[in-house]
Amino acid sequence: MPELPEVETVRRGLAELVNGDTIVDVQVTLPRIIRYPSVTEFVDRASGRTIRGIGRRGKYLLFDLAPYTLVSHLRMEGQYRVVPTGEPVALHSHVIFRLASGRDLRYRDVRQFGTMDLLLPDESWPSGLRALGPEPFDPSLTPAALRRSLAKRTAPVKAVLLDQTVIAGLGNIYVDEALFLSGIHPLEPANRIGPKRLIRLLAAVRDVLGRAIDAGGSSIRTYQDGYGRHGGFQIQLNVYGRTGEPCCQCGREIQRIRIGGRGTHYCPHCQRPGRTSRVAAKPEREVGR
Repeated sequence: MPELPEVETVRRGLAELVNGDTIVDVQVTLPRIIRYPSVTEFVDRASGRTIRGIGRRGKYLLFDLAPYTLVSHLRMEGQYRVVPTGEPVALHSHVIFRLASGRDLRYRDVRQFGTMDLLLPDESWPSGLRALGPEPFDPSLTPAALRRSLAKRTAPVKAVLLDQTVIAGLGNIYVDEALFLSGIHPLEPANRIGPKRLIRLLAAVRDVLGRAIDAGGSSIRTYQDGYGRHGGFQIQLNVYGRTGEPCCQCGREIQRIRIGGRGTHYCPHCQRPGRTSRVAAKPEREVGR
């Protein structure tokens, strides 16, 4: 699933490509992508609207079609491409916005899990969007604020950081990388991580996300931005996807376990549990379901 760096990269590319363009018509070939309103009303609302800007909240894209907002979640493999209207339509292109500039903004989704909502400010927005925690770079997200969020969370820190109500936009790749950089074992109970290590953790989250955004995200599977370009951060990954390879810091083998159903990568030497924690895991063992 695209995480914050990938969604932010898509947002920036689309903003360069379609800001100020006007939607002439919309073609929807897979109705279930449109969650709200009906497909007919969705087409009516969007047609004739100018794209005034594109924002992001967590992993959601927010298209400003004043007075409406198009809320788009890419889910597993959703992609946007901007192409000339006459270009052949690729398979699995489920929503096509015809633009006044003679181009199409096409949404393609092989897995068909993505969603779109076209909403007025007073209409009910997706519950996942309403429940999001602070953005990782929000100045209000201080180590002290993070500590308060984790104070009663006894689950493994890896699982807690994937909870979008704690920090918006984090996913499997970047949580693994941030925990490695901060030297925190992924199975540590979240509420056992002290102030000094929380300072390191928050700094690591911001460092990893910042570098990933600069690199255009990580193309682990099928991710592309609005220009059709792949990301480049995958070559900088320290632990994610490197099971059995030597750690870049100590040379020990990177291990993989499962926490809450998610593959989790870490170095058992560089990410030792804190003195007040007791964790143990074997490679490929399922933990914390």
